[in-house]
Amino acid sequence: MKISILGAGAWGTALALQISRQHQVSLWTRNQAHIMDMQVTRANLQYLGDFAFGDQLTVEGDLARALDGTDLIVSVVPTNGFRNALKEIKRLGCDAPVIWASKGLEAATAKLPHEVAQDELGDSRHWGVLSGPSFAAELVRGLPTAVTLAANDADFAARAGAILHGGNFRVYTSTDVTGVSVGGALKNVLAIAAGISDGMQCGNNARAALITRGIAEMTRLGVALGGAKETFMGLTGAGDLILTCTGQYSRNREVGLRLANGQTLQEILKTLGHVAEGVHTAREVVKRASLLGVDMPITQEVDQVLSHGRSPRQAMENLLNREQKSESV
Repeated sequence: MKISILGAGAWGTALALQISRQHQVSLWTRNQAHIMDMQVTRANLQYLGDFAFGDQLTVEGDLARALDGTDLIVSVVPTNGFRNALKEIKRLGCDAPVIWASKGLEAATAKLPHEVAQDELGDSRHWGVLSGPSFAAELVRGLPTAVTLAANDADFAARAGAILHGGNFRVYTSTDVTGVSVGGALKNVLAIAAGISDGMQCGNNARAALITRGIAEMTRLGVALGGAKETFMGLTGAGDLILTCTGQYSRNREVGLRLANGQTLQEILKTLGHVAEGVHTAREVVKRASLLGVDMPITQEVDQVLSHGRSPRQAMENLLNREQKSESV
């Protein structure tokens, strides 16, 4: 089969390397200098290191050629570029199913990727989301990784999951696209909070509390949007949250660590080198939660630090000094 992967960052390239063991893969990106470098070196030195591309992996800068004859599209472009990517796919007349691996909310609309897909693709085309605890640096080294593919059709989820599943890469399936999307978006925001806590040397107890109460926030928002409660205790909820709050490769946790150490957000983003979706997502989540009447104190404090000048220490004190509540709330 031919699989088209849109986006040649670390995760897009890691997926391309993984899938090209079994299928023909076309890896597309807009950046011409990056394309030339990958074509010459047969690796993505900029984002992933010197892991060699196999013969079944080609790098493409022309989207029409990348999509020509494809059986499945996997979009790994940042969330804010997802709508434009879908518009381009439609403009080129490609009717292949679309899976995305981006995690966040679209700026200005506060829409999750599956809502963007609904806007642009409707229900006539199969689409779904691939999410879960998965660092590119580990997948590409052949280390065991398990994710979930949630789609708008159970049979399609099973078929597409079978294409991606194999070797060290386990793919579970689901039809809870909403729940999986919410988990993928919220874990990045909550990882910034965990990074702030670790950077302030608040300890393991505090990190565990943030993760646990983070799952509660994630679940409240997800259920309010129509997701299934049990999804948030699975790979794309608790699993991805734990990894992103504790793992050494977490870009969002790194943002929190640097904020706690006194760097400005502008300085951090300038030197980070990768997209940290939680930075843009926090503001949109607060908007969405407010409209739904969902209480999300950790997310609100992260947004205050990122966008409104609140100090990390003040944010932590605000969380600690909240009124006593039942744990079930």
